[in-house]
Amino acid sequence: MEHRLSALIVPVPEAEPLVGRLRAELDTAAALGVPAHVTVMFPFVPPADVDDKVLAVVQDVVAAVPAFEARFPRVEWFDEDVVWLAPEPAAPFVALAEGIRARFGLEPYEGAHGLKVIPHLTVGHRAPLPRMRTAAAELEPGLPLRAHVGSVRLMAGSDVAGSWTTVAEFSLP
Repeated sequence: MEHRLSALIVPVPEAEPLVGRLRAELDTAAALGVPAHVTVMFPFVPPADVDDKVLAVVQDVVAAVPAFEARFPRVEWFDEDVVWLAPEPAAPFVALAEGIRARFGLEPYEGAHGLKVIPHLTVGHRAPLPRMRTAAAELEPGLPLRAHVGSVRLMAGSDVAGSWTTVAEFSLP
C-alpha cells in the first residue's frame, strides 16, 4: 500500500472514550486509522521524502515544547462544517505548529484556512449537520476532558480505510 500523505499530530488517547464512537461515524479520518488528535501539520512532508534529516528537524522542534497537561473544556465549530473540542492551553499546540511551519516552510492545510493556527480535536467533519449538532450535545456531559500531552506522532497513509500508520513518535521533554 502506497502512503501518499503524512501528518504530524498530537495523539489524545484520553479522548477516545468520549469521541471514538462519534468520530467513527462523523470523521472520515477515524476510518483511515487516525486516532483522536490535535493536528500539528497536515499535510506534512511526502512520505517518500521523510529521511533522517527530516526526523531530526522534527525532533528539534518538539524538544522546544515541554510536556504539558491539556483540558478540552468546550465544543466549538468551524462554520457548520466541523465540530471540534477546543484545547487549553492552546499556546503549546500553536508553538509546535509554528515551529514546523518555520522549519519546513509549510502551511497547515496548505493555507486553506488562513494563516492563524487554531488547535482543535475534530469530532465531526462535513457530516450531516443535524447529526453533528446532536453529537455536540452528546459531548457536553463528558467535558472538560483532561489529557497529558507528551508526544508528537508522524503518521502516513492514503485515502484507503485503515491505511494510516505511525512512522515515528517524538517525546516532548
